[in-house]
Amino acid sequence: MLDFRKRLADPDLIILDGAMGTMLEDRGISTEGPAWSARALLEAPESISSIHRDYVEAGAEIITANTFRTQQRSLGKQGWAGRALELTQKAVFLAKEAALQSDMDVFVAGSMAPLEDCYRPDLVPSRMDLETEHLLHAENLAKAGVDFFLIETMNSIQEAVAAGKAATQVGLPFGISFVCNDAGKLLSGESLGDAMAAIEPNMPDFVGINCVPSAVLNHSINNLVASTNLPIAAYGNIGYHEDFLSWHNTRDYNFEEYSEETMNWKSPQLKLLGGCCGTQPGHIHALHSAHNKEK
Repeated sequence: MLDFRKRLADPDLIILDGAMGTMLEDRGISTEGPAWSARALLEAPESISSIHRDYVEAGAEIITANTFRTQQRSLGKQGWAGRALELTQKAVFLAKEAALQSDMDVFVAGSMAPLEDCYRPDLVPSRMDLETEHLLHAENLAKAGVDFFLIETMNSIQEAVAAGKAATQVGLPFGISFVCNDAGKLLSGESLGDAMAAIEPNMPDFVGINCVPSAVLNHSINNLVASTNLPIAAYGNIGYHEDFLSWHNTRDYNFEEYSEETMNWKSPQLKLLGGCCGTQPGHIHALHSAHNKEK
């Protein structure tokens, strides 16, 4: 297994991949139902593999396994509760297969998402359910062989703490990334300063912001920089939030425009840079090219 912590300590920027769910939709593949992108693991695994390869070819040094919705709760709503380990392993296998086809070292991240809707902090389950279910998902990801956990789109401190605790118990490197509003606060209304104070006892390797419209993501980064000395990840979307209860895709940002927008996020702590919903391999290639020009 590659040493993710050693790579994180290297001064060079790490390029993340971009969206999976919206890429599947662009290819005409259904992401309907509670299982969302996990449906494609059964119906179109070859498309998942192709998307991973496209991101690697675009310059991504990290590809994220399609495990955003392979936890037991989401699959249970689809009638697939008993398939959490199976589908998690399949998702990680597809990502690792794509990584191994590259001439460079490519890390595979295991996505750990909110158990309920990313834009509904009011639906966050009880502490006991959070700790039990995130631990099970983390254990499944570890069994499948991910290099590290990417705890992402966290909308409340309570769930971020529970997911971080699960990652610590399993023992793999991990980062925690939050989804925030335009003012740079969690969708729960809690501050990033309070979030950092709550999660840092679990010793995440990095923290981040994701699935925030790229034009306003810098506000959240500034709040993170004021609250932590940890490395920071940033991967925005190219859509917009509607009352922060749902996300709407747009094509307002072409590849170069998105790359240029990320220049507003600059901080000495910014270590991982990629794309979230709506982004494509072209956006990641533009980030990779811009980074190489700066070196």
